[in-house]
Amino acid sequence: MKTEVPGPRSQELMKQLNAIQNAEAVHFFCNYEESRGNYLVDVDGNRMLDLYSQISSVPIGYSHPALAKLVQQPQNVNTFINRPALGILPPENFVDKLQESLFSGKERGQRGFSREELESCMVNQAPGCPDYSILSFMGAFHGRTMGCLATTHSKAIHKIDIPSFDWPIAPFPRLKYPLEEFEKDNQQEEARCLEEVEDLIVKYRKKKKTVAGIIVEPIQSEGGDNHASDDFFRRLRDIARKHGCAFLVDEVQTGGGCTGKFWAHEHWGLDDPADVMTFSKKMMTGGFFHKEEFRPSAPYRIFNTWLGDPSKNLLLAEVINVIKREDLLNNAAHAGKVLLTGLLELQARYPQLISRARGRGTFCAFDTPDESTRNKLILIARNKGVVLGGCGDRSIRFRPMLVFRDHHAHLFLNIFSDILANFK
Repeated sequence: MKTEVPGPRSQELMKQLNAIQNAEAVHFFCNYEESRGNYLVDVDGNRMLDLYSQISSVPIGYSHPALAKLVQQPQNVNTFINRPALGILPPENFVDKLQESLFSGKERGQRGFSREELESCMVNQAPGCPDYSILSFMGAFHGRTMGCLATTHSKAIHKIDIPSFDWPIAPFPRLKYPLEEFEKDNQQEEARCLEEVEDLIVKYRKKKKTVAGIIVEPIQSEGGDNHASDDFFRRLRDIARKHGCAFLVDEVQTGGGCTGKFWAHEHWGLDDPADVMTFSKKMMTGGFFHKEEFRPSAPYRIFNTWLGDPSKNLLLAEVINVIKREDLLNNAAHAGKVLLTGLLELQARYPQLISRARGRGTFCAFDTPDESTRNKLILIARNKGVVLGGCGDRSIRFRPMLVFRDHHAHLFLNIFSDILANFK
């Protein structure tokens, strides 16, 4: 570390950017040319162990040589500079590249439409715009567009001033830790939440706002790294099937391998898979998989100009190759155990600062006493060369890259132990 963070160059750039737009969320400016693997370098020359990875979005580290080689290959130049409108003018190799990267992807089905439906939807009225609803959970984060925002309940600043819908919101389990000491309490808490889900489905059916779908994150991320048991999700899936609701799983932050499996919902052992699963971040592009019955029967039902980016499929295919070649899923599971074990040891030594240490793979977190303490710990860690992230009201979350190894975990734990020992 050469300066405090943000350093003088970052501060000057923040001032310049703030003259153009609101830059108050900027932490510091980065030198990505010098950033490598798990280490992020800022414009002041500070080299930091990055345990936040661009809000859980960098899969295999900064400037990975396999990706650098890929973008330099002559046969890939056109893919990067000629971005097509994939819905109408896809390139010849698009199907092959999809199979290499995303493997498959289907869309939603629908019967024919009546004249009344077609005309009424143009003026935002039923029956063309039916008064269906989507059930979501308190603490969830599913996005910032209007429909997604209606299912987002993590921070008021995301939602304030935006019109929304009268859609049901169920409580998400608030588990007690350590899990083995509170097994009965946690089972009762999950049962309470599932009972509320069913009650809301019935209530909204009576209000003529039929619940068409239930959306859930395998681990509520933005809302505070809130976990539930595998059995909770299996029972939630059963409730969705029982009441004819589509079951939507949001793997935007949990997907891509950080929990030790490529998709976090693989841990659940579902007999009947999700109807829809969304992905982004570590997957290099955004999209969704779904069952055949959700495929649309007409073009332009699900459509925009780009519908993705072929260059991202090239990158994703190589990311997947690296994950397999370097056995990074097992690495995430093992390094995550090292990290969580260390956090539990720190929790035992500093219970006044750390509580509810939890995690799956490297997808770990702990709680602090309050928001002020959390924010202070993050700033101190940054100035000691470690990038962390906050979530919820008072949690610190870990989102390292898949190339995060045991020795990186030990390095962090040593630094953070000193921080806690000297914290005032």
